[in-house]
Amino acid sequence: MRSMAQKSVLMLCGEFMEAYETIVPLYILQAFGVNVHCVSPARKTGDKCVMAAHDLLGLEIYTELVVDHLTLNANFEDVIPDHYDAIIIPGGRFTELLSADEKCVSLVARFAELKKLIFTSCHSQLFLAAAGLLTGGMKCTAFGSMKPLIELSGGAWWQQPGVQTLFDITDCVKDGSFMSTMGWPTLAHSLRVLLESLGSKISSSNENHQPSLLFLIGDCVEDYSINVPFKAFQALGCKVDAVTPNKKRGEKCATIVHDLEDGRQLPTEKSGHNFYVTIGWDDVSVDDYDCIVVPGGRSPELLVMNPKAVELVRTFVEKGKFVAAIGMGNWLLAATGTLKKKRCASSYGTKVAVKVGGGEIVESERCVTDEKLVTAAETSDLPAFMYALSGALGLSVVF
Repeated sequence: MRSMAQKSVLMLCGEFMEAYETIVPLYILQAFGVNVHCVSPARKTGDKCVMAAHDLLGLEIYTELVVDHLTLNANFEDVIPDHYDAIIIPGGRFTELLSADEKCVSLVARFAELKKLIFTSCHSQLFLAAAGLLTGGMKCTAFGSMKPLIELSGGAWWQQPGVQTLFDITDCVKDGSFMSTMGWPTLAHSLRVLLESLGSKISSSNENHQPSLLFLIGDCVEDYSINVPFKAFQALGCKVDAVTPNKKRGEKCATIVHDLEDGRQLPTEKSGHNFYVTIGWDDVSVDDYDCIVVPGGRSPELLVMNPKAVELVRTFVEKGKFVAAIGMGNWLLAATGTLKKKRCASSYGTKVAVKVGGGEIVESERCVTDEKLVTAAETSDLPAFMYALSGALGLSVVF
């Protein structure tokens, strides 16, 4: 459910912005009716900014991987801060360049003057320092290398206590109209705070039961189709787990991103963020979950060859649970018989699988709900998918 009074958010973008810190809030806000304008100085609507994944890959500091591009949907020169409820500035190396740009710094300062929400992540707190907004001991967090700069700028450094593993990094800081996070591991809680700060009311149709979801994944799962809905449903207060047949809790699944480059028929496959399994296979009980989600990428090809994965999906169906798939996730659903006599969305990659699996492709729709089945054609349809699945599970976000 969405409200009639639409909220508007500005996202300040640039080359090599952190992909996860960009796409996750962008798609989640769009899913629940928030209008998001993505802009970058000296660029116009339709121009692209390259994005990068920052992840720990065995070195002493994070590695930067170029992944794909974001297409801007508004012009920087047309921005009027008064027309927005908040500004989001993802992390990434672009912050080093644009925090020295007077127009960008003035833009952030204007949001502060208007007491509009300013959301910073990882390294984008550079803008707060450049605009002189940290003076007076404002509480702020960021990636660890930012601590000296924040303190030199008059801010009060905050760091989440008790962190032992990546799973423990969950918190953010809100001081007045300023929100800061250390980076993408905190996005679930940060997005919850962001939605509430924008005036949303998050609720479930069953006050005594919060929905629970299990994501079935494997190596080469599509990065956004696992990370975006996983963090979204955590932000909505759901219990969310990810499982794969041959890995234990805390082990990594490699992810991929598909980037459609100019002049190519098909997108180029690139490495994305690692995703950490949250529950061991033997610890999964179907009765503990309301829904199983099969993200896209190439992992469904792996899972369809694993009898345990096929049987798990069938068990969810037999028990009358919700089943959902994104993109190539339809491949696994077809093999389990889940699509038989069901309407569903499909990209070109799963059209044959859907047809031979007895499903009916709805060509005119990018996301389709048929009773307890929710399918999305591809990753770009994630906003519609999250809206449909949250509604099916009895969740609402109202502004």
